[in-house]
Amino acid sequence: MNGEPVLRFDGARTVTAAAVEEIGTLCDRAEDHREPGPVIVHVTGAPPADWAKGLTVGLVSKWERVVRRFERLGRLTVAVASGECAGMALDLLLAADVRIAEPGTRLRLAGAGGGTWPGMSVYRLTKQAGAAGIRRAVLLGTPIDTDRALALNLIDEVSAEPAKTLAGLAGVTDGAETAIRRQLIFEAGSTTFEEALGAHLAAADRALRREAKS
Repeated sequence: MNGEPVLRFDGARTVTAAAVEEIGTLCDRAEDHREPGPVIVHVTGAPPADWAKGLTVGLVSKWERVVRRFERLGRLTVAVASGECAGMALDLLLAADVRIAEPGTRLRLAGAGGGTWPGMSVYRLTKQAGAAGIRRAVLLGTPIDTDRALALNLIDEVSAEPAKTLAGLAGVTDGAETAIRRQLIFEAGSTTFEEALGAHLAAADRALRREAKS
């Protein structure tokens, strides 16, 4: 895949300092090596029922912060999901720019403390699919199958051959431009037209300058 940073992440584990370091290292590699192409994570797995035993809020905070770092990387990020996808695997999937699911994939929130885990996946699910679309998943722990996830725009594509889609992303826009456009998307839901205009004009000016040099 042209040397893009690639990680296979097992979501069947519990949150640990090693898991935080694993994603941090991936982000370091992505930022240190600026070749064209996306940063790719393959995610699968769901943690065991007692996964939250002994977990601390401090460690949860470190995990959420490293996922946020992945979400804001100056490179296009792609997640390929398969099988049961919950816990840390779901966190990474929802933080990626492009999401591919293999047939039979199911997304769900892990359970803890008598209900579903109230982590930032709840926030991302709600922001991305709307409260009505994910209410049963959050309140009842109902799994979201691929058809439902596709209808809710939680995934972009269902494919038995994700390598074909990945190959088509090898020449994506360079990292700085990807990061700028992603930030415009993030800000669109919380700013007025007038507030957003300056950022969009600045991005347009940058694009025109690059076009003139090409």
